[in-house]
Amino acid sequence: MSTSRICLVFATVTLFLAASAFADDVVVLTEENFEKEVGQDRGALVEFYAPWCGHCKKLAPEYEQLGASFKKAKSVLIGKVDCDEHKSVCSKYGVSGYPTIQWFPKGSLEPKKCKNCEALAEFVNNEGGTNVKIAAVPSNVVVLTPENFDEIVLDEKKDVLVEFYAPWCGHCKNLAPTYEKLAAAFKLEEGVVIANVDADKYKDLGEKYGVSGFPTLKFFPKNNKDGEDYDGGRDLDEFVTFINEKSGTSRDAKGQLTSKAGIVEVLDNLVKEFLSAKDEEKKLYSNAWRRKLISSRVPLQGFHKGLLYGKIYVKAAKSCLDKGSDYAKNEVLRLERILAKSISASKADEFTLKKNILSTFASDQ
Repeated sequence: MSTSRICLVFATVTLFLAASAFADDVVVLTEENFEKEVGQDRGALVEFYAPWCGHCKKLAPEYEQLGASFKKAKSVLIGKVDCDEHKSVCSKYGVSGYPTIQWFPKGSLEPKKCKNCEALAEFVNNEGGTNVKIAAVPSNVVVLTPENFDEIVLDEKKDVLVEFYAPWCGHCKNLAPTYEKLAAAFKLEEGVVIANVDADKYKDLGEKYGVSGFPTLKFFPKNNKDGEDYDGGRDLDEFVTFINEKSGTSRDAKGQLTSKAGIVEVLDNLVKEFLSAKDEEKKLYSNAWRRKLISSRVPLQGFHKGLLYGKIYVKAAKSCLDKGSDYAKNEVLRLERILAKSISASKADEFTLKKNILSTFASDQ
């Protein structure tokens, strides 16, 4: 392809482009790390659970709240073991039902049974010599009422998943921990809302949308505010996949951006041409892309996202020119080191987008 043709395609596509985020507070224990974390210089409360266990699911919000509350207590560890995945650990400690909660004193791998599991915080404080108060964990699920339902759900700038529930409904209670995790996973996505409404209290809303049983889930995308029935699976991964597919997001179950976030296929194809071009041609690529990007005002993936992604591509191209062929690879490694540390969710999003896009410039051609 000629240099002029490359620049034309690059500028046109970029015009179309611009025109067109966490770590758990409960420590996950495995066969590999159990004895490195437990029986050391702090006491440990350990939940042995199974992912399919209903009682475990009901306990999950309380246990995660416990983990968040004791996170800064250096003398106590709050951990959990998936017994489906790590059978040998659970067998070693005599686990025969789920959930089983055991206390491991400081410096000991001989557990004590939890005698007061109805009040976990009190039990841990007594055993660990701490005085921690349980922190309130804010919900990320938007609570709907007749007063705010239309304003939130019918907003054509938002994709909204709504759970119609009843407080007495057992299936609703079982779904609650998963639904809360889903809301947490998408809390940084301005265009996505995870909400619920007490359709037993507000019967008119339930009747309006044909709700005849609980829980009923309906999805209200930007382009269809009549609502669509959600008939998918009800585990967290299935919910996350649904939202990603419907909303064009790229989150995992923990709310972290995936390796696909920020990637634009048409620009990736042009990156390959950019990398294989001569240095003078690369300058034309970069300059044309930048000019068209800045002057553009028509959204591709939503104006703000399109503009953000495009700017990162442009900056990466310029940096590769200015700093040499190893720049992208070295910068990806630097960003990976930062992401491995404890940083805010918003910063993790920012660095993940940069890392993903830079990776396309670091790929072997």
